[in-house]
Amino acid sequence: MMTLVNWQPWQEMEAMRRQFDRVFEDLATTKRVEPTWQPAAELKSNETEFVLRVQLPGIDAKDLDVKIGRSGVSLSGEHKVENKTEENGFFRSEFRYGKFQRVISLPSPVQNDQVNAEFKDGILTLTLPKVQAVRPSVVTLNLTGSDGSAESEAATIAPASDTSETGDAWAQS
Repeated sequence: MMTLVNWQPWQEMEAMRRQFDRVFEDLATTKRVEPTWQPAAELKSNETEFVLRVQLPGIDAKDLDVKIGRSGVSLSGEHKVENKTEENGFFRSEFRYGKFQRVISLPSPVQNDQVNAEFKDGILTLTLPKVQAVRPSVVTLNLTGSDGSAESEAATIAPASDTSETGDAWAQS
C-alpha cells in the first residue's frame, strides 16, 4: 500500500532559505572580532549625579575609547599582550588579553557634556551629572474677580515639590 503525501514546494523552499541564512550567519560571525572579555563596573547614584567606576588593569589610556551618551556609556579598547620571552623558564598567565567592549545603560539621562573623568591605578572613574528635569508645577487661578468676571489677575504658580514619584502634581490636590 502506498501513502500519498502532498508536495508543498513553498514550505520546502522556505526551509532551504532558512538553511542558507544559517550558513551565511555562521560565516558572518566568524569574520567579526568578538570581545574576549568585559571589564567589571560599579555604578553609584545620588540626587545629582552618577559615579561609574570601571576596572581596567593594565590598560593604557591611549588604548581606551570612551563614548558617553545621554543614556549610557560605551567603553572599548584592548589589553595588549606583553612580548616577554623566557629562555629557560616557565611562564603561566591568567591575565585577560585582547579586545573588550562594554555598554553600560544609565537609569536616567545625564548631561554628557559635563562629565568629569579620572583614570588612575587601572580604575576609570566617571562622574556623570544627572539632567535636572523640569519639575511639574501646579497653577492656581482665581476665576472670580471683584466684578464677577473671569480674570486671572491673581494667578499664582506654586512649585510641586511634594509630588509623588510618578511626578503627578494632581495627586497632591
